[in-house]
Amino acid sequence: MVLSVVQTPEEISSSFISSVFASRYVQDPLPRYRMPENSIPKEVAYQIIHDELQLDGNPRLNLASFVTTWMEPECDKLIIESMNKNYVDMDEYPITTELQNRCVNMIADLFNASLTETKRAIGVGTVGSSEAIMLAGLAFKKKWQNQRKAEGKPFDKPNIVTGANVQVCWEKFARYFDVELKEVKLREGYYVMDPKKAVEMVDENTICVAAILGSTLTGEFEDVKLLNDLLAEKNKKTGWDTAIHVDAASGGFVAPFLYPELEWDFRLPLVKSINVSGHKYGLVYAGIGWVIWRSKEDLPEELIFHINYLGADQPTFTLNFSKGSSQIVAQYYQFLRMGMEGYKNVITNCMESAKLLRKGLENTGQFEIISKDQGLPLVAFTMKNKSKSFPFQLSKALRHHGWIVPAYTMPANVEHMTVLRVVVREDLGRNLVEKLVSHIKGAVFELTNAPSTIPRIAFTVEVKSSDDHGSGDKGGTLHIPATSIQWKQHKPEIVGKEVQVMGGKTKGVC
Repeated sequence: MVLSVVQTPEEISSSFISSVFASRYVQDPLPRYRMPENSIPKEVAYQIIHDELQLDGNPRLNLASFVTTWMEPECDKLIIESMNKNYVDMDEYPITTELQNRCVNMIADLFNASLTETKRAIGVGTVGSSEAIMLAGLAFKKKWQNQRKAEGKPFDKPNIVTGANVQVCWEKFARYFDVELKEVKLREGYYVMDPKKAVEMVDENTICVAAILGSTLTGEFEDVKLLNDLLAEKNKKTGWDTAIHVDAASGGFVAPFLYPELEWDFRLPLVKSINVSGHKYGLVYAGIGWVIWRSKEDLPEELIFHINYLGADQPTFTLNFSKGSSQIVAQYYQFLRMGMEGYKNVITNCMESAKLLRKGLENTGQFEIISKDQGLPLVAFTMKNKSKSFPFQLSKALRHHGWIVPAYTMPANVEHMTVLRVVVREDLGRNLVEKLVSHIKGAVFELTNAPSTIPRIAFTVEVKSSDDHGSGDKGGTLHIPATSIQWKQHKPEIVGKEVQVMGGKTKGVC
């Protein structure tokens, strides 16, 4: 017995239509709240989603983000080849695990950790610096609690000292894990944490001081060395053992190549852990971060879980469990492909583009640059002699050209300042910088010279024959919104109406 599927004429007809846009699917409303009942062709599903995604901003022109938006095609290929591997299955994917370990060792060496050929670094890959900071903070909290318990002292009120310029992930850590966040307020002309004031805020309940190597507000590096020296003095006087964590999310892959003599890392004895984002100046697409500890003693053993149901014993210290392998593979590709030379060349080019942008903005005479020469490849600037809302208007105006340039108010004590910031990534070359400066100039000119409200003249003209007139006495009505001018053909008449236009001038309409 032969079974056959009978198709309707419509289905037979549509099966021969190759164009997605000739199908009925593009006219059907998209599902938003419930999964659709029926399947649709794969080409149609792709085209519908592809078209809608075109309304997103262009990642290459997103100057708000530090996150990498371009990688070489060879690395893109490796990413696709690795997408179906779950990194947590270490026993099943031992080479992927080995690549992660190699990356940890290389980053630890880059940050001047004391390693030997036989001693591996202590660290882990994460989905970003937010997770890395959570893990580092938990290690500090647990170590502090263990020490307080051993001394018979209260351990229920831990705190962290930071600057008010910290990224929101620090506030998340404090709220999620019941740690008080003590912030050093900023001040006019000094937009990062003051080490002296930070050390003054340290008390016996401080689990660590968090310093930022590359503030998201201005790109400036905080003085970790001075913080280390001042904190060492206080520890000596008090008998405490307060340590430092360096949030090098953005600056960890900048400072070693641009400022190799700058002491901010494990060369300083109180720096116990460092996080860095591989998806920022580590030159990998979003989804990879790293946290490195100085030694095994700085990562309490009780935070590490050992599992064996996936195969051999697998130690794990993460907030999540499953995650893709692609970004880890991509990070190792970049280390192997670029080397120290390649990273230095890329970061140097980024800094040169930032200098070009800075000079272009300064030459307009309209802006005050608040970012520093030493720091991340970015330009943070404010408007001279403009209202607090003007930067937001400028940010919106630049979107008409495709540029995404963020405008934001500064934290407490300097909240009267509104800042615009351009992050320079490797794919923002000289030509694009020059275009950006040109568009900024044009947008400022238009916003400055445009009146608060722009009058518009819009009218329609409709001419009809009059039914109540003879063929020799044709007539009609000229309709203009808010007015109506009667006219007759045998009695020509010109009627003028004055309409207000820009600049206070008038123009006659007839």
